[in-house]
Amino acid sequence: MSDLRIKHIDESEIDTVLAEDIDFEGEMTFERPVLIKGRFQGHIRASGDLFINQKAVVDATVEAMVVSVQGQVSGDVHARTRLELFSSSSLAGNIRTPDLIMQSGCVFNGTCRMDPAGEDARHE
Repeated sequence: MSDLRIKHIDESEIDTVLAEDIDFEGEMTFERPVLIKGRFQGHIRASGDLFINQKAVVDATVEAMVVSVQGQVSGDVHARTRLELFSSSSLAGNIRTPDLIMQSGCVFNGTCRMDPAGEDARHE
């Protein structure tokens, strides 16, 4: 039933796309939605949503509003609104989010902390 709540990524609705041939290392901050299709290593701190494509490889600590993963993530993820793990995704790291959706077939190795929405600011 919860699989119906995951909206598939429509690239035409995304402001910024890091293409398949991009291999980026460093710190990324953004306010508008971003789609990663290539490789990213470092730290992501965003007030917008982050979408990780099926072939993407992300080795980073991630903080964003909605984090939607179809590819591979290694690192801790703090999704302030919701974390979506598609069946093709793998995530190795600790997660913190008030709303977690996991499709059958995804791989998650780590710990999960779920505070009610809006409470994460009290724990910072």
